[in-house]
Amino acid sequence: MTATVQIVGAGPGAPDLLTLRAARAIEAAEVLVWTDSLVSPRIAALAPRDCESVRTSSLTLEEVMAVVLERARAGRRVVRLHDGDPCLYGAIQEQICRLADAGVAVEVVPGLSAYQATAAALGAELTIPGLVQTIVLSRAGGRTGMPERESLARLAALQASLCLYLSARHVEEVEAELLQHYPPDTPVAIGYRVSWPDQWLTVVPLETIARVSRERNLIRTTLYVVSPALRADQAARSLLYSPSHNHLFRGGAG
Repeated sequence: MTATVQIVGAGPGAPDLLTLRAARAIEAAEVLVWTDSLVSPRIAALAPRDCESVRTSSLTLEEVMAVVLERARAGRRVVRLHDGDPCLYGAIQEQICRLADAGVAVEVVPGLSAYQATAAALGAELTIPGLVQTIVLSRAGGRTGMPERESLARLAALQASLCLYLSARHVEEVEAELLQHYPPDTPVAIGYRVSWPDQWLTVVPLETIARVSRERNLIRTTLYVVSPALRADQAARSLLYSPSHNHLFRGGAG
């Protein structure tokens, strides 16, 4: 393989939440193939002035790959720019397979995901000792469907910090399913375009997420973070920094 395509994560939206590696890739791009329906134009604008910009919101996978392959084979530096982290609901596997079949190498550059940006914006930790230690990233079934072993009911039964992507269109069913496993007053962060200039972020009881979502007309670019950690006892603390806890780098009082 000689040609290389970079699949780059644009993060949640704010340009200053790009990784350094992602920013450098965009700034060096000769061809930017970007998901304009989801990636901030402010991030695409970091590409050089003479960079060819290809918007993909109206293209099929075949059309996108035809552009990427033609430009890569011509020796141009191609950046395929995805929102968030491309490894999470980024549909990159099918792109990587097509590129590999064509003899084109791929470098994947990770990006900050919306659940991380949401927790940061709230000043919250999603793994609180003694309360919740697991984060689940998932989605409502929708047209894509879900394997039965990953049904929302099974995931909700964990009562972990549950981060749901791509689920706003199905929020009534999501709420009804979650209420079978979480208390009605479980806090849920609803984040719309987190880190964008028009960000909207609030925390509401689980039993109201459908109503609030419909009142705001949320149908896309929305994340739900369902977590008892969002109302954690302020006295909760980990063992890591406890004076009574021994570990490799510090002796303890006990």
